[in-house]
Amino acid sequence: MLKCYSRCYILLLVPSNNSDGGSKMRRNKRERQRLLQATIEENPFITDEQLAEKFSVSIQTIRLDRLELSIPELRERIKHVAERTFADEVKSLPIEEVIGEIIDIQLDESAISIFDVKKEHVFKRNQIARGHHLFAQANSLAVAVINDELALTAKANIRFMRPVKEGERVVAKAKVKNLNENGRTVVEVNSYVGQELVFQGEFHMYRSNVVKKDGEEK
Repeated sequence: MLKCYSRCYILLLVPSNNSDGGSKMRRNKRERQRLLQATIEENPFITDEQLAEKFSVSIQTIRLDRLELSIPELRERIKHVAERTFADEVKSLPIEEVIGEIIDIQLDESAISIFDVKKEHVFKRNQIARGHHLFAQANSLAVAVINDELALTAKANIRFMRPVKEGERVVAKAKVKNLNENGRTVVEVNSYVGQELVFQGEFHMYRSNVVKKDGEEK
């Protein structure tokens, strides 16, 4: 009887070792890669870490999927989008002189840039970003958003809200406000890590073509 039970048990195990499970895993991989490609096309600025969390896989799996799909890493995607989209739009300085990567800009209205804090940007003893990097990101964005070949910072009021650490991504958002009493353009820049405000700046910009409040140049 024991021998019979043993044979029956072995027979029951055989179906579980067929190719159905492997096919299902392969289908899951193909489906994941299809969705991965669609997600990156929709948002080229999404990180491997965010993708890994979204698809519940490891970061290494995401990187392997990208390699198989010939999708470049984040920095190359950002560089490609920025060069393709904004190089001819920014008038006030060469695009490569902007600190961070511009991901959206409407001249004399608004602009957004991202800055990844790396080892070379921080103090060695505590891995906190040097403040001039955050200022440079915000200031260069305030210059870039001005629709003028000559735009200079005349005055800046800034506040550092909290330290930024190595590995964090800073998203700076610039908004052009009305002219002040001196006829200078005022640009407000708020920088975030995630949803947390880390830097505030109000930049008074000199420009060669003074813009009236109705948007006309004089």
